[in-house]
Amino acid sequence: MKRLIQLTVNGQTRDVPVQPTRTLLDVVRDDLGLTGAKRGCDLGACGACTMLLDGRPVNACLVLAVEAEGAEIVTIEGIAAGGRLDPIQQAFVEHGAVQCGFCTPGLVLATKALLEATPEPCDTAMREALSGNLCRCTGYVKVFDAIRAAARRLREERTCPVTPS
Repeated sequence: MKRLIQLTVNGQTRDVPVQPTRTLLDVVRDDLGLTGAKRGCDLGACGACTMLLDGRPVNACLVLAVEAEGAEIVTIEGIAAGGRLDPIQQAFVEHGAVQCGFCTPGLVLATKALLEATPEPCDTAMREALSGNLCRCTGYVKVFDAIRAAARRLREERTCPVTPS
């Protein structure tokens, strides 16, 4: 039997009828049409389906949609603003950390959570933060370069905010 739940995804609250057994990944992709999070393993092992749930990276294939009711959900579609890429997304592009792109949304969101918690992460912190995100193409070197660049850019933005003229 379907249950009507309220999900807040990328700042927008939506009422969604769901079966209690459907995952957050299923609902966000199939019902809300936000396909940035990828369906990889359906076992929580690859991180392709990573979303932020109240700021924490989660494998959306393992979270039941009903468990996400009342939480703030952020998908890859929700981090760009005003037609501009998020600084993390921009750094991934600039440093060639996107390769095939399948794992990129999960890596970017895991990075976002990392940099919000640790503005100047060391390599160990980066490895730990990305330990749930598998990437077959990049070898992670370019990903780490992108994280360092994004961290610098975000620190600069906090220190020297741009004011509209």
